[in-house]
Amino acid sequence: MKEEDYITKNRSAWNAKTSWHVDSSFYGMEDFLKGKNSLNEIELELLGDVKGKSVLHLQCHFGQDSISLARMGATVTGADLSDAAVEKANALAKELNVNADFICCNIYNLPDLLDKQFDIVFTTYGTIGWLPDLDKWAGIISRYLKPGGKFVFAEFHPVVWMFDDEFDKVAYTYHKSDPIIENISGTYADKNAPITTETISWNHSISEVLNNLVKYGMEINLFNEYDYSPYNCFNHTEEFEPGKFRIKHFGNKIPMVYAVLATKK
Repeated sequence: MKEEDYITKNRSAWNAKTSWHVDSSFYGMEDFLKGKNSLNEIELELLGDVKGKSVLHLQCHFGQDSISLARMGATVTGADLSDAAVEKANALAKELNVNADFICCNIYNLPDLLDKQFDIVFTTYGTIGWLPDLDKWAGIISRYLKPGGKFVFAEFHPVVWMFDDEFDKVAYTYHKSDPIIENISGTYADKNAPITTETISWNHSISEVLNNLVKYGMEINLFNEYDYSPYNCFNHTEEFEPGKFRIKHFGNKIPMVYAVLATKK
């Protein structure tokens, strides 16, 4: 598949989703505008104190987490494929008067637009599945980290992506294989949204993630797995504790999220 094909289709899909996400209860914009931090306990523990730090947020969507980092005292640059999302992110940063700015690009092309290094590179939840090449991804992370800088990453576990949408059967391979091409009605943030989007994605194993980071000079400091998702974005979930969701008929039997903290040597 040509690179421009998946970029064009996925950009179109995320442009269509953005306005529905901004207005959805899932993203809780009203509370966010009043000051609520959109980050979760998982990534907050890995980030630590970001006051005075420079942060590059890859695949930042419409900027809530980036702005939350800026509210915590960081200077933030966000990058995302969707021009609709980046336009909204910049508007929010201006409205809230925070130290964050946003770039619209395919992250593989970010070096054409941004030439600096950061204390922290950050990316979370539903990001790498949109990328075909994790070798390039890890190279970008290393390129933008200062020596001694840290990479903070939280992502849905690849075991989750093996199942069909109803979690009835294993439908996809654990390891990277052919592109997964889907036509999806609605969106995870608003399942009744009257939109249908075509998306192209890839599954990536944990070994693929970690080995590519190590290849580009990253020391893995911490690797955690969690038996819950902080987001209610899947079918057949139950909230067993406030802000913690599992697939009801699986309970705690499968991992749902993993997190990595790494340092550039």
